[in-house]
Amino acid sequence: MFSLFYGLWQHVFSKAEFHVVILGVHKAGKTTLLEKVKSIYLKEKGLPHDRIVPTVGLNIGRIEDANVKLVFWDLGGQPGLRTIWEKYYEEAHAVLYVIDSAAASSFEDAKSALEKVLHHEDLPGVPLLIFANKQEFPPAVTEEKLARHLPLKGLDESPYMFQGGSAYDGTGIKGGIDWLVEEMERSKRTEVLMARTETAEKI
Repeated sequence: MFSLFYGLWQHVFSKAEFHVVILGVHKAGKTTLLEKVKSIYLKEKGLPHDRIVPTVGLNIGRIEDANVKLVFWDLGGQPGLRTIWEKYYEEAHAVLYVIDSAAASSFEDAKSALEKVLHHEDLPGVPLLIFANKQEFPPAVTEEKLARHLPLKGLDESPYMFQGGSAYDGTGIKGGIDWLVEEMERSKRTEVLMARTETAEKI
């Protein structure tokens, strides 16, 4: 009887865990964004900006917010490292795609990489947050202008949102994460992933 009530208590009060894969081309600011996310939600200082280096492989960040746990997978954006991205798609509840909005020369590369992400067979219906980073710099374009450069037509199953902001000062981050959480909580993709997890745990 105790185990029954304990199991029910765990089910009712345990927090859902969502996996968010952070993607983007080299120097878009992905790791800086992850460090700022951790500092905002964990109330502690992230790595100083002068100690943040380009990711080679994977960085993992974990936070808790309200009734959810978020696990972020920050993947390297250099061309030679993008082949590992797809290894994380199957278990991802959402994609956070970071673009350097102040570097127009990187837009075509960012567009091409995003196209491959959106057409991958392991990401149907995935919520997509496009973070237009580095808005603090004068050359930065707005999220509205950036949207014209990106291949988002036909994303009927995948909810998406543009969020302008700065990984340096934190502008726009909480609004973007809050939107992602809301979308993951009601996403059909989340239902499928959770059902798969429950099945695996019973085996």
